[in-house]
Amino acid sequence: MNLEQQMVVYVLVALGVSFLVSFASTPVVKQLAVRIGAMDVPKDDRRMHNVPIARIGGLAIFFGFIVSVLLFAKIDIEFRGILFGAVIIVVLALIDDLINLPAWLKFIVQIAAALVAVAHGVVIEVISNPNIFSDNPWLKLGVLSVPVTVIWIVAITNSVNFIDGLDGLAVGVSSISSISMLIIAILVSEPEIAIIMAALAGACIGFMPYNLNPAKIFMGDTGATFIGYILATISIQGLFKFYAIMSFAVPFLILALPIFDISFAFFRRLLAGKNPMKPDRGHVHHRLIDMGFNQKQAVAIMYTLSGILGLTAVVLTASGELRAMLFIIGVIIVAVISARVFLYDRNPK
Repeated sequence: MNLEQQMVVYVLVALGVSFLVSFASTPVVKQLAVRIGAMDVPKDDRRMHNVPIARIGGLAIFFGFIVSVLLFAKIDIEFRGILFGAVIIVVLALIDDLINLPAWLKFIVQIAAALVAVAHGVVIEVISNPNIFSDNPWLKLGVLSVPVTVIWIVAITNSVNFIDGLDGLAVGVSSISSISMLIIAILVSEPEIAIIMAALAGACIGFMPYNLNPAKIFMGDTGATFIGYILATISIQGLFKFYAIMSFAVPFLILALPIFDISFAFFRRLLAGKNPMKPDRGHVHHRLIDMGFNQKQAVAIMYTLSGILGLTAVVLTASGELRAMLFIIGVIIVAVISARVFLYDRNPK
């Protein structure tokens, strides 16, 4: 068995272990949530459910991930910092799921968790130069490295939480993002990143049967912010540092859906004179529901968009910019035609 085959075997085993642990522990976490009163009670029009539902399901995702990476991943200094920061995020989010902490406190602790990773060497130092007319393909951030890294980690940590508004949405999109990063890590021969992403993907997929519509349990902030933190930090280790691929474009493509949603929500609230951190019913998934789609249809649309973007990132990595552009243009054409047919069927004249 050659090295590539060994890597694939380790990846599959890591994914399988995290899946089994997450799947098996979710019912236990649900019982715990009911016992301690960690329930999401529908009290405003943002919520799509009508009865109280357990909301600390993210603990099962965390357990699945941790067991798998401790068994199969190499714990170097950078990943140790990521794990320390992840524990901080999970503890913070668990407390928030129980007693609703103020936004400013959560923001400060999230910055601290990001700085823990930074202190262990998880830093965005170089990105591909967005100036296509420049002779230098790389842009060194210099003194901006730390603030840019912290902003990236905190933003992605919260972005997954922002899209966690429909049954199965956040965990499905996160699974697609994890699998996209997993495939790219295999393509560029980064086995450690591949194993970590396999552990995260397996943990998310193991939780998914309990979270799909109608959901039996929610991941809560415990799961959403943990997943966001891992995606943010591992993207730095596994994507921004690969000079051989488009270190600026690839992570943005993979995480484009949550990035767009959090950016749109932030600036929309600012322009309306509202607190940008205060939840509302203006997210992309809410708008799909308001257009007349049901939860399953809205989630399917978001899955499709996330899958297209993730696949584009994979094509960009494997085949270069031209093929990726041709691929996404073709996908857009098919998507527009499909949407036209679908909407026509929904609204016959």
